[in-house]
Amino acid sequence: MDKTIVIIGAGNVATHLSMALKNAGYPILQVFSRKIDNAFTLASLVEAKAIDKLSDIEREADLYIIAVSDVAIGQVVEAMPEVKGVVAHTAGSVDMDVLNRFARYGVIYPFQTLTKEKELDFRKVPLLIEENGSVARRILLELANAISDHVQKANSAKRKTLHIGAVFSSNFVNHLYAIAYELLKKEGLDFSLLEPLIKETTQKALTMSPIDAQTGPARRGDRAVMERHKELLNSNSFYHEIYSILSESISKMYAD
Repeated sequence: MDKTIVIIGAGNVATHLSMALKNAGYPILQVFSRKIDNAFTLASLVEAKAIDKLSDIEREADLYIIAVSDVAIGQVVEAMPEVKGVVAHTAGSVDMDVLNRFARYGVIYPFQTLTKEKELDFRKVPLLIEENGSVARRILLELANAISDHVQKANSAKRKTLHIGAVFSSNFVNHLYAIAYELLKKEGLDFSLLEPLIKETTQKALTMSPIDAQTGPARRGDRAVMERHKELLNSNSFYHEIYSILSESISKMYAD
């Protein structure tokens, strides 16, 4: 585990990746962030040097991991100096070729929702790998297999599709939880009442086809119930529209 690493970014993905790499025995040389306090916070956890200028990056590291927001990747690439090691970003919806000014480059995409403050077992996090040649492939696969038990190759098109799937199955679903939370709170009901339902629905989606697991008034074609629900939502046009769009989508999927 003598591969040296520079982490570019200090957010959620950078933090979890850095900690996983440190725990696997990889030496992290530097942590970069435009905000030096953020760089210091992460660097102190992984025994690295904090920097806030890309011009100060160590040029001889084996791997440079760009773990910043999607829109910032191009800016980082443009500002980075020439380096000898492999340069990889961590985004699901950004093409690998954004890095093609470097000789060796690739992608290491952790497919999980990550929050700094929430611990997780990184070995259970799927890592999707793409690279532009044998050197990048060897380094990225070695690193990925050292920190995760679920490593596979996926090109840019597959990662984008998976990312969209993640938005539907995680981001959108969580937003619907938030709407449900607000609706129940308004009537003095506790969100925990939904916990058994949420767990059962999730379990069914994971053990049988989500298409077969669908229930509810839209699945049954029960227009009377749906109209009553929409009447209750008339005071909030956004919730009313969301309910209508999703109900129509479900009805069309199960139309005879």
